[in-house]
Amino acid sequence: MTLSILDDRIRAIVGDDAEIEQVATGFKFTEGPAWDPRTSSLIFSDIPGDIMRRWSAANGIQTFRQPSNKANGNTWDLQGRLISCEHASRLTRTEDDGSVTVLATHYQGRELNSPNDVVVKSDGSIYFSDPTYGRMEGFGFPREQDLDYQGVYRFSPDSGELTLLADDFGQPNGLTFSVDESKLFVNDTDRGHIRMFDTNADGSVSGGGVWVEVTGDGAGALDGMKVDSQDNLYTTGPGGIHVFSMDGTDLGVIGLPEGPANFTWGDEDLRTLYVTATTSLYRTRVKVPGRTLI
Repeated sequence: MTLSILDDRIRAIVGDDAEIEQVATGFKFTEGPAWDPRTSSLIFSDIPGDIMRRWSAANGIQTFRQPSNKANGNTWDLQGRLISCEHASRLTRTEDDGSVTVLATHYQGRELNSPNDVVVKSDGSIYFSDPTYGRMEGFGFPREQDLDYQGVYRFSPDSGELTLLADDFGQPNGLTFSVDESKLFVNDTDRGHIRMFDTNADGSVSGGGVWVEVTGDGAGALDGMKVDSQDNLYTTGPGGIHVFSMDGTDLGVIGLPEGPANFTWGDEDLRTLYVTATTSLYRTRVKVPGRTLI
């Protein structure tokens, strides 16, 4: 049994079990999975390996980009271009011709810590977290921190403006909007909780109190986080991937053979949960599909 059921509501979301399949292995530390429906493939990062890879059922594992500037989180913008957080203190966009455009590296003259995870709002604006993990040996490039805080930012592709939304985190990490985008959820890995912000019409956020504490046994910590098409919130955490309802109830935990770092939904019906977990890529089938990003 790989699914720990804490509330029966999870049966309609994940199922009665979560049979885990190892898709590929032999990596250093996998992160940032992004499903591409146009090619039926998954792009993901291997941070210490300084490489981004593409997996598909047809072609297996291929190199997408190397070096990757220690890329971590990835997602798509409204035009279907890849947005990446690089631990080399860069937020980038991969253009249709494969070239890379640097969107942000500094805030008010000081270098970003190490952009980590990213989500794109329906108006095209880009929200990302900026902890210090990319200044560690192996996961980035060791160097002194230029900023004196770890924050969450909004980048406007139209104006090129970078806005600091909140700076009172231990280490901000995974982030996701509710389906209606009225709420922004942000993981704080150091503090073991998820914060919930109200989103405002101008793109700013307010509030930001602790929504839930995430507890449990086993390997894993608060890292990647997303909501599915019915507003069920998935987050990595102790013991695997926790599934929360919007009332803040921990419904259960999908157990993995290795500590998970991130995940996304893929395949034609968006009902396959692809999980990047330490040295491997895993998948399992769920009942409620994820969200279409492109």
